[in-house]
Amino acid sequence: MAGADQSPLLTSRAQMIEVMARGAKPRAEWRVGTEHEKHVYRKAPIRAVPYEGPDGIHALLESIKARTGWQYFYDGQNPIGLRNSGPVGGISLEPGGQFELSGAPQRTIDDAAKELDAHLADCRAVGGPLNIHFLGLGTTPVWAVDDLRRMPKSRYGIMTPYMEKVGTLGTSMMYRSATIQANLDFADEPDMVRKLRVSLALQPVVTALFANSPFIDGKPSGYLSFRSHIWLDTDPARTGMLPFAFDPGFGFDRYVEYALDVPMYFVIRDKRYIDVAGESFRAFMRGELPQLPGEKPTVTDWENHLSTLFPEVRLKNYLEMRGADMGDRDHILALPALWVGLLYDDGALAACWDLVKSWSVEEMWALRVAIPRTAIHTPFRARPVSDIARQIVELSRAGLKRRGLREERYLAPLDETLRLNKTPAERWLDKYHGEWAGDLSRIFDEAEM
Repeated sequence: MAGADQSPLLTSRAQMIEVMARGAKPRAEWRVGTEHEKHVYRKAPIRAVPYEGPDGIHALLESIKARTGWQYFYDGQNPIGLRNSGPVGGISLEPGGQFELSGAPQRTIDDAAKELDAHLADCRAVGGPLNIHFLGLGTTPVWAVDDLRRMPKSRYGIMTPYMEKVGTLGTSMMYRSATIQANLDFADEPDMVRKLRVSLALQPVVTALFANSPFIDGKPSGYLSFRSHIWLDTDPARTGMLPFAFDPGFGFDRYVEYALDVPMYFVIRDKRYIDVAGESFRAFMRGELPQLPGEKPTVTDWENHLSTLFPEVRLKNYLEMRGADMGDRDHILALPALWVGLLYDDGALAACWDLVKSWSVEEMWALRVAIPRTAIHTPFRARPVSDIARQIVELSRAGLKRRGLREERYLAPLDETLRLNKTPAERWLDKYHGEWAGDLSRIFDEAEM
């Protein structure tokens, strides 16, 4: 994350709003970005991969750098990721070594698929000789937090002890969970509001469709999406369903108000992370941070703070859909396809709003709490969530067809889940209790990317 030294001083509410509002763009310029996090592991025997060493994650980064020509970015002296020299995009490291591709904004899902396939080819080509492999699941199935070495990123050294103060599963979120994320554009403030409300309401349904984390600590967890369960006990101040987004008059200003009340993690000065965990950004605006007395924030400080909020849908200068477990290649592409079909087509977006507009915030939260355990089988208003999932997949399919790019084929993994009436998690559980005879090590071969 860049330092703040050259950024303008943050002096007004208007500047805070502008950080988000500047993302507005005409429909012709709407793009979709796809991010995903892969767990890394070794085989023979199966074990986690450290950062250091001639065959560690640093070496993996170095090999991909040599293969692609991408450039390092650093935390102190340590390379912690790669940036593409072309369209914005790159590779970064999550706390437990999860290997993340932050895809560049793409015009079509076909373009996202080409980007993803090139990245996976790079990972396999350089990972194989290092005995580094990649796992497409929402949580690590066997390792405890203490089994995973923290990557050398200063922010993680700040976040880890703070997470232990504000929830029981925050470190599990950091070190042993992985997700797929889709990032989408908006035209203006009213369009942002429509899309945020629809995507918040439907996020638990999407979580259900993508449920793919049934194992933790070497055994079934009792949840189909343990990754989603983790977020329920991570940090209530910065997670959740944003119920105020459904209030009359909601817009950028109200999101600013929410963000100001989320405790801070850090401030960057001279490329150093200063621990301000738990402090108030409002106090920072007044120059009253104990760690930086008299100093006031810059625009970059505000941008960095917005990146430390973790609601189900996050607003920056685009919208981030954050509800899906990591999965295989086809599920990585199904997520942006689903959301593009729902949010980039006026008819589909209107139909989605008609579907959810009568849902109360209490109902949405109850659904969010129940979904991690029972996914598409969760009852909602006297019917299973699978019925709602089927509706939104069909709405997305119609929206994608109207785009005329044949992107609807990327919904195939979701069609399969609905046809079988079994999530990916349940299919893994069937194997665990059946042909694997309780041997969870089998998943490292079958879920390898």
